[in-house]
Amino acid sequence: MVQQSSEASLSEVHESVDVTKPRKGWKRILAYLGPAYLISVGYMDPGNWATDLAGGARFGYALIWVLLMSNLMALLLQGLSARLGIVRRRDLAQANREVYPRFINFALYLLAELAIAATDLAEVLGMAIGIQLLFGLPLIWGVSITILDTFLLLYLQRLGIRKMEAFIIALVAIIALSFLAEIIMAQPNLGEVVTGFIPSIPNDEALYIAIAIIGATVMPHNLYLHSALVQTRKIKNDDNSIKKALKYNMFDSAIALNAAFFVNAAILILAASVFFKTGNTGVAELKEAHHLLDGLLGNKLAPTLFAIALIAAGQSSTVTGTLAGQIVMEGYLNLRINPWIRRLITRLLAIVPAVICILVFGEGRVDSLLVLSQVVLSLQLGFAVIPLIHFVSDKETMGNFAIKWHVKMLAWLIAGVLIYLNVRMVANEVGSVFAQDGNWLWKTTIIVAAILFTVLFLLMTILPVIKKRQRQDNVRMHKEPAVLQQFTIPRVDCIAVALEFTKNDEKLIAHALSQGNHVTKYLLVHIVESASAKMLGEASDDYETRKDQQHLDSYIQQLQVQGYNVEGRLGYRNRITEIVRLVEEGNANMLVLGAHRHSGVFDYLYGETVEQVRHRLKIPVLIVN
Repeated sequence: MVQQSSEASLSEVHESVDVTKPRKGWKRILAYLGPAYLISVGYMDPGNWATDLAGGARFGYALIWVLLMSNLMALLLQGLSARLGIVRRRDLAQANREVYPRFINFALYLLAELAIAATDLAEVLGMAIGIQLLFGLPLIWGVSITILDTFLLLYLQRLGIRKMEAFIIALVAIIALSFLAEIIMAQPNLGEVVTGFIPSIPNDEALYIAIAIIGATVMPHNLYLHSALVQTRKIKNDDNSIKKALKYNMFDSAIALNAAFFVNAAILILAASVFFKTGNTGVAELKEAHHLLDGLLGNKLAPTLFAIALIAAGQSSTVTGTLAGQIVMEGYLNLRINPWIRRLITRLLAIVPAVICILVFGEGRVDSLLVLSQVVLSLQLGFAVIPLIHFVSDKETMGNFAIKWHVKMLAWLIAGVLIYLNVRMVANEVGSVFAQDGNWLWKTTIIVAAILFTVLFLLMTILPVIKKRQRQDNVRMHKEPAVLQQFTIPRVDCIAVALEFTKNDEKLIAHALSQGNHVTKYLLVHIVESASAKMLGEASDDYETRKDQQHLDSYIQQLQVQGYNVEGRLGYRNRITEIVRLVEEGNANMLVLGAHRHSGVFDYLYGETVEQVRHRLKIPVLIVN
């Protein structure tokens, strides 16, 4: 585990694809395509399947418009994430580290890691269910097998970003083709499908499912990931090259996220055609959907394709989840660990809860664990979206590429809708806890967590605005440089030096001598701080007072031998008051003072001599560290 030597995001593949080379036709566009496909798998991971299945099985095609709306929201937010990476060459975690104080950054880091662990949990469970459905293995075996994909990711990283993108695109194609084949088998009524694009909410239950679909769509880790992946393309730093990169990445996002929309819509349409039409409106679990496909479509191919698509969705998502974990750790903590250790930690954080759940509660509670992972993701979403909008709106750092006012308004509206819907979904989940008698420990924990989340959210939202206002005030205060006219150079006749009688004294005296010459008078002062000195003042005659006087006399004698005009005075009782008094009585024009660079609680332990002395004196104070 080491501190990063480079600020480059995903340094192993940073700018590894050179798009500055001259290319013609489609080759020029294809050089930019790829990052959004790695992003799109987060929008079709196993965690989204449950909401799509529930929506289609219970309400037919009525909620397709919700999928479309959530896809458009995701398209805008992912476009903002890509813009941040392309223009500023910073990922979201790095941008946060530059703006927020340490304690907020650490809290944001923990939340991002929690979201990634929740994402990986959904992917582990999805893959394990797919393996069980395809091969009949016990679920706990499937969970254990998923740890092997650690080595697959390491192999893909060695091949380079383009090979990794090709692998993910292949998995996305498997998912899409599997559902395309199942849609053809199900033969949905296209006229009824089209009516699903007309906005409508049949009842309160449909509203809840709609909230769940939107809440599970935008993945927080994808906003970190996209801002880093676009930096794998090496572009020139001029405005035209940046505009071109933004345009082609918009194409990339549109194609990839529309593919994700097709997959989610296909799951919902399949559920509507097969389950809703046959009266099986209670289907919401992946295994139940798989078994019913066999009987209702009358062939073995449909459930097999469903299981294969589930494995492909879990495998593709787990690769991108690990990359997001690397970005978050390096961006917030400026810390790198070996990729295989990072992958192993992430995988274990997902496998351990899954194994415990299966062993304690049995396989029947796995879908509840999937829902819990989506709730955890919902909690973190606002903490990724709000900073992103702040950063891409900032004209000082984004220049001409800061988003326009209408895009900004739309982004804030989407952020507000997403945060409201996610908070509402979380509130519904925890509401059952408060409805029960007892459970005071859980209730207290939830209340404390809610307060902490609210405080963190407000600080995270307000601080960028305050800092931006401070920067603008500084610009207004220093609009034009001052014109230097005739000025008088002050004459320094007497320089006071506050001595410590430690090894630092030689350094203090040397700096004092550098400010004057042999004509200048030097006043050496020291404050006796023994118990006797504090009580008796100048009448003190204890061992420390006599020893301090000997030190002072020795310094005076040594400097006088070298030809300097030197005097010395001892002070007593309060250190700050006595230094100020001796300097003023000696008519010094400058004071040389030592500082030990302690702060925080050490200021209370050792005192704040430098700060208080320099505020009480009207002469220049030279502070020597």
